[in-house]
Amino acid sequence: MKTNARALYLDLMKKALAYALWPEPPIPVETFNYKRPFYQRLQTSALTKILGSKYQLCKKSAITPDQIQEGNYWPLYGDTMIGLKRLDNLQFCVESVIKDGIPGDLIETGVWRGGACIFMRAILAAYDITDRKVYVADSFEGLPKPDSEKYPVDIGDKHHIHSFLAVSLEEVENNFNRYGLLDDQVVFLKGWFKDTLPFAPIEKLAILRLDGDMYGSTMDALINLYQKLSRGGFCIIDDYDIKRCRQAIDDFRGQHGIVEEVKAIDSHSSYWRKEK
Repeated sequence: MKTNARALYLDLMKKALAYALWPEPPIPVETFNYKRPFYQRLQTSALTKILGSKYQLCKKSAITPDQIQEGNYWPLYGDTMIGLKRLDNLQFCVESVIKDGIPGDLIETGVWRGGACIFMRAILAAYDITDRKVYVADSFEGLPKPDSEKYPVDIGDKHHIHSFLAVSLEEVENNFNRYGLLDDQVVFLKGWFKDTLPFAPIEKLAILRLDGDMYGSTMDALINLYQKLSRGGFCIIDDYDIKRCRQAIDDFRGQHGIVEEVKAIDSHSSYWRKEK
């Protein structure tokens, strides 16, 4: 693929995955009904039934360009919620390991609708790279309940109640397929990280992207995968602004003497390049 065509393709992919090419449509009120108090949930459900299948009660969306850049909202139609700045960072990291010949595959732990993994596969396709795989690791059932015995830091974490975060394997596969990027270079690891990552068929990684939100999910990924990250590879933390995730990162770095500078991507995320 010629350089200009490659750049245009990857730019279009980022905008399409982030749903940045179109205005965000109104949000059906039942989408986040599970988050409302009990009686409001009943009222909303009753009104939805009254309207039936022909009509839908929606709330006007007011998403700003800054929110799309920063990934500061949960999109109804986008295939990723990480925003354009983090997609730019992901492109920089993947293109850097390609340019510098850093060996290894690419993985994201916690993928939601698969957008970041789809974009990584698109970059490999744009550079005609056939000897690297993209690992797509997720429960495909949402986030786990906190393991208060193993990771007491996660006590009180509520991510598991968010049904909006539970996206099935079949839906993510379909999202890859819609972009023409579902092939044998895409490997799905279905299950909780503590169960799948210790046995993942990964020898080396060039990109380790963490999006597990919680202390336990972040630590499980680091414990099982960081030693496989090649020197010169990138560790990207999507949720560095979340206190529990940040503590996991800081604890792991302290325990293993990791001193590489943690660089900010946007107001949420950070990354570093492994030097040793």
